Amino acid sequence: MAIEGKLAGKVALVTGSGRGIGREIALKLAREGAALVINDLDPAPAEETLAAIRALGGQAVACNGSVTEADFGDRFVKAALENFGGIDIIVNNAGYTWDNVIQKMTDEQWYAIIDVHMTAPFRILRAAADFIREAAKKEAAEGREVFRKVVNISSTSGVFGNAGQANYSAAKAGISGMTRALAKEWGRYKVNVNAVAFGLIMTRLTEAVAGAGATIDIEGREIKVGVRPEALKNAEATIPLGRGGRPEEAAGSVYLFCIPESNYVTGQTLVVAGGRP
Repeated sequence: MAIEGKLAGKVALVTGSGRGIGREIALKLAREGAALVINDLDPAPAEETLAAIRALGGQAVACNGSVTEADFGDRFVKAALENFGGIDIIVNNAGYTWDNVIQKMTDEQWYAIIDVHMTAPFRILRAAADFIREAAKKEAAEGREVFRKVVNISSTSGVFGNAGQANYSAAKAGISGMTRALAKEWGRYKVNVNAVAFGLIMTRLTEAVAGAGATIDIEGREIKVGVRPEALKNAEATIPLGRGGRPEEAAGSVYLFCIPESNYVTGQTLVVAGGRP
């Protein structure tokens, strides 16, 4: 039986939805009735998200692999159209950080972060453009007003900057600029394009780690993750709400931009940081 909710009958695509914030976004949208195309770099976490959605009674398929692959946007959009016949929501969530001060940052570090946070969303949205334009024209001819949603994930690093993150700050500021531009391009097609800029959200990328810390493998690169316990404690002390956010809370802010109540909100970047500037 299909889930009845505010997103019943909608089709949502969420990148990086095997773990962390992306997984919680996918689950939130599924609970509200959306059919999902999920994605992860690795098949195993994607399968876990698929199983969780199906356990809720929802529908989902996976389109795995790196979002930075040149053909990924086309594959992602094709998965939605072939399995569910449409596209209503696109959430560009996939990403990671690879930090260094600018004098030590390599070209590889720079381009890797720009590619995953800016180029990949650009390609996905470009791939979806033909369907969105044709669907909107058909709906307008029928006298129907149907809204679609794009939510791009930014960061407070992109709003305020952050030392050691010239690449990430630039990419996240860029995705907010892309959001504003596309809101103007796609307004005629009744597409709301917004961004959410997260502050400290507690995932495997930001959990407290001692010593040398943990790493994750991104396409053969060993990337350090985690935050030193004292640095995490200091960061949380600057948050008016007193703690980092939970992934499900982060997902809730994305959900706000996906529901009909936000149909007249577009081109905005919402800072979700517990009140921390």
